[in-house]
Amino acid sequence: MGDDLGLPQGAFAKLDATEDELFYEPPRLVYHIDDNAVAALTEFYRRMLPSGGVLLDLMSSWVSHLPPEIDYAGVIGHGMNAAELAANPRLSRWFTQNLNRDTALPLADGSIDAVMICVSIQYLQQPVDVLREVARVLRPGGAVVISFSNRCFPTKAVAVWRGLDDDGHARLVELYLRHAGFEGIVTHRLAEWIEDEQDPLIAVIGRAP
Repeated sequence: MGDDLGLPQGAFAKLDATEDELFYEPPRLVYHIDDNAVAALTEFYRRMLPSGGVLLDLMSSWVSHLPPEIDYAGVIGHGMNAAELAANPRLSRWFTQNLNRDTALPLADGSIDAVMICVSIQYLQQPVDVLREVARVLRPGGAVVISFSNRCFPTKAVAVWRGLDDDGHARLVELYLRHAGFEGIVTHRLAEWIEDEQDPLIAVIGRAP
């Protein structure tokens, strides 16, 4: 995978190579970005996600940051911790799956209107394979919204992510999306500061062909 993307050997290695299930076993019912960043992401979702559509919240948790006043036909959640997903009131159904072991999504072709991946792309060791699956389940022209900040669990983030700055992270996600076959790729800076640190919240959007 690293060679296919022009990345060095070991680009997707992690400091903690133990099974991901062990790391994600304790529920973490906390925000991983601050209130201002949450508000900026929710406003972005308000503008970018189709009202009344079927959404897939990939690598989700106990909160999806969706605008509370908008109804969707369904919000399918995926994650690594069942307790977190069960606590998320926006999910109409959910499933657990280790995408670093099994990248195939248990969803039908063209069944999803939009996909969100919030502050989690840095943990994927086969990101292009996962995003090709995202493209498969999206309806034609459907969007994937990948948001991230500088914050992460460093022992579980892949090596290439740990070695890049904010602009580098955006270029890396754009690279993933291009190799996965997405079109109309655009990067948006949603917030410049998180709490008292310069730590932009960035969203990269791609559309299924």
